Amino acid sequence: MNASLFQPEFAYTSAPQRIVFAPLAQNRVGLEVASLGKKRAFVVTTSEQASAGAHLHVALGDMAVGHFSGASMHTPVEVTDRALAVLNEAKADCLVAIGGGSTIGLSKALALRTGLPQVVIPTSFAGSEATPILGQTEGGRKTTLTDPRVRPLVILYDVTLVRSLPPRMVVASGMNAMAHAIEGLYARDRNPISSLMALEGIKALAAALPKLIGDAPRDSDWGEALYGAWLCGTVLGQVGMALHHKLCHALGGGFNLPHAETHAVLLPHAIAYTEAAVPDLLHPVAAIFGTATAYEGLTAFARQIGAPASLSAFGLTETDLPRALDLAMANPYWNPRSVERVGLARLLARALAGEPAQP
Repeated sequence: MNASLFQPEFAYTSAPQRIVFAPLAQNRVGLEVASLGKKRAFVVTTSEQASAGAHLHVALGDMAVGHFSGASMHTPVEVTDRALAVLNEAKADCLVAIGGGSTIGLSKALALRTGLPQVVIPTSFAGSEATPILGQTEGGRKTTLTDPRVRPLVILYDVTLVRSLPPRMVVASGMNAMAHAIEGLYARDRNPISSLMALEGIKALAAALPKLIGDAPRDSDWGEALYGAWLCGTVLGQVGMALHHKLCHALGGGFNLPHAETHAVLLPHAIAYTEAAVPDLLHPVAAIFGTATAYEGLTAFARQIGAPASLSAFGLTETDLPRALDLAMANPYWNPRSVERVGLARLLARALAGEPAQP
């Protein structure tokens, strides 16, 4: 019989958040805004998803008072400044965001500055919507903060919004979500509930992602992936992250690498580096993939679904590695295995070249 996830000591804090899973859930947005006692909704999107924002304007009717369509990757502070000026002019009392991590990041940044409640409608598997965490970029550096004011109050999960995701984004976004759960399993402040959610989220994504890049994914497959992403994002909002997330933040902020794709490339490498220190905590991940180690399972899974394998594909070069290493070593996150410069240099070199992960 497998052992339970009981820990002799732990603390668990639940957060008030309404989660709705339903086909065409986006059409409920007006009801959800009204349920918060709000009447003036400000819509946030990227430029690519401006049409989705326009649809929300129709769904919101007279409640819609403005739309900013300039959300950008890594939430640059200067973009937040521009959006805040438009928001203030609209005199909104609520934020409504539809999109992936970039859009939800901007919505969170605006919520932090204004205290406005958020209704968010994710269109990827990033999981940011479930957390009180905000990552922002300024001067080529990405920093993160945790504040309950940035946690959305309502999340609407709608499979009709993710069915059109291109396969490359399905894969990268799914690996991004999985990373939250895997690092959550060895977090210093993990608890049995976060670990239960992590393992269930990994199982859901491991089952769903291969189907989504197949010939005829069903709505239930898309729904299972969203379910997995929600669970993984909830773990991210519950416990601290470690080396993998530090690397992604350093490279994303320092070199403007695409967020989800960077997660996908680095995950097997970061787990290979860390696993020897916590093999018991990562054994359930290996069991999900049917491999001896978690990093081998992740490597095989990434190959199966066609995940990106090299940082060089996104413009990072060998001459960038010294600066990348400096950024990764600065203000390091806690990690079960101590972060050493030589080992980290080897990890980054392998990830740059697309070589297999090694312990």
